[in-house]
This record gives sequence, structure tokens and C-alpha cells, in this order.
Amino acid sequence: MSYIKVGSDASGNDINLYYQDLGTGRPVVLIHGWPLSSAMWDYQLAELPKHNLRVIAYDRRGFGQSSKPFDGYDYNTLADDLKVILDTLDLHNATLVGFSMGGGEIARYMSRHGGARVGKVAFVSSVTPYLLKTDDNPDGVDKETFDDIVDQLNKDRADFLQTFGKQFYGVNLISHPVSQAHLDGDFTRAYMASHKATIDCAKAFAETDFRNDLTQIHVPSLIIHGDADKTVPIESSGELTANALPNAQYIVYDGAPHGLFYTEKDRLTDDLLTFIQEGVSVRQPAGSTIIY
Repeated sequence: MSYIKVGSDASGNDINLYYQDLGTGRPVVLIHGWPLSSAMWDYQLAELPKHNLRVIAYDRRGFGQSSKPFDGYDYNTLADDLKVILDTLDLHNATLVGFSMGGGEIARYMSRHGGARVGKVAFVSSVTPYLLKTDDNPDGVDKETFDDIVDQLNKDRADFLQTFGKQFYGVNLISHPVSQAHLDGDFTRAYMASHKATIDCAKAFAETDFRNDLTQIHVPSLIIHGDADKTVPIESSGELTANALPNAQYIVYDGAPHGLFYTEKDRLTDDLLTFIQEGVSVRQPAGSTIIY
């Protein structure tokens, strides 16, 4: 297994991030969502390297097979971890693909580190630009929703994760887009994370304002969001990210839930390949969408 040291904790213990590095060619970095690990990208990792791409996926600190320090789950630190990954692997003109929470890491990295080594960015079901409802962000999500998540995690993290997984993929009485086996696998991946990391990261993606960060993005950008996303509602995220990046390509997946990396895996892989290999189509007029 491969690891990269990104720092040390307060006791001087190394903080190492686990990563996979597959294929050769133009670099693509996949940043996973909460509360999973890089294993969520299994299907993309099996396909993207076939197309002359070098694909890297890593476990965020506190998750998967990476170190689980007590602190360091703010977006500044997470963006710094991403910088160490890019620098250590000496990646150039990389495409960053961030799912859900991972979209925040992209936004913060692009502003905090000037977009170094990055040629393109893709936001998939992303938490950007600012999820929390405030006086100046009336389309955000009520704070009580996030408080309830933290309360449930503190009460019974295992039970919360199993229930959350169904919402994540849009499972209900009449719709079963994923198997129970897949849900069980996700539970295992999510439960590998530390309790502290799971809670701190939930607070981070709920409360971090990325609106100024997005103004620092000047590379070709892609936004993909499902209009049936109940976890990160499109009205509070995808639509507003598209408004903040008017030259980005914005693709709305009709009827897709939050976990579209699996439910729409072939479509997502095709759209990522087109974006990485061919570039971005500027929306005309700004604010319009491509709906599949």
C-alpha cells in the first residue's frame, strides 16, 4: 500500500494519507465525499486509467486507510493536505474531481494555493458555495438540519450511517437504485473513519463559506449535480456554484440522487472523460444548463 506523509499531530506522530495511483498520462485526482473513502471511486478507478490518464485517489485524513489524528479537519488543513499530494507526486496540469465534501477542498485549494499544478476542476454533487442558511445566504440549509446530523452521530453513529446511506442514493419504498450489498459495503467504508473526523468534517462542510474561494477559480470547470439530491440539495449548491462560475459547464442529471457516482456511474465517467480530454463548452447564455 502507498502512503504520503502530510504532517505530524500534536504528539509528533506522522500523519499519512493512503492513496492509489493507477495508469499513465494526464493526471486526474479524485477527492472522495463524506463519510466514505477513496473506495467510493472503485468504478471510475477501473475505467478512467484505460484512457491514457494517470488517476490518483486518496483517503482524506481521518477516513479509510489514512491516519486518524484528533484534529485537522478544517478546510485549510484539508487543502494543505491536497497540496502535499500534488507536490509529492509532482503532478502537472492535473484535473481535480471533488465529490460532495471534496468540492470544498478544490475551492479552498484553488484560492489558498493559487491553483498550483491544476489545469481543470470538476465539482460533482458538491457542497459549494455555502450550504448553511444565513441572512446573506437565504437559499442555504437550516442549521437545525446539520445540528441533527451531529446529534445522531453522537448518539449512535452506526445507526445514523445506515439510515443516511439510503437517503444518499435515493432509496425509498418504490425506488431501489442500489443493492443492500452496496449499502452494506458503504457502511463498512464509512465506519472505518474515526468518530471525531466524521463529526468535525460534517461541521466543516456545513459551515464553511466557499463563495470567495470560487472567485479565485480561473481554469476550465465542470459542475455536475442531480436534481433529486436530498443530501446536498441542488438549489443550495449546484445552482449557486453555477452562478458563481458562469463560464463553467453545468450538467444536471435528471432524477439523480446525491450518490450519482454509483447510480449514474457510466454517464459520470463519460462526462468526466469528455471534460478532461476535450475541454469545456461555455454555457450560452450564462445560467443555462445541459440536462441529460
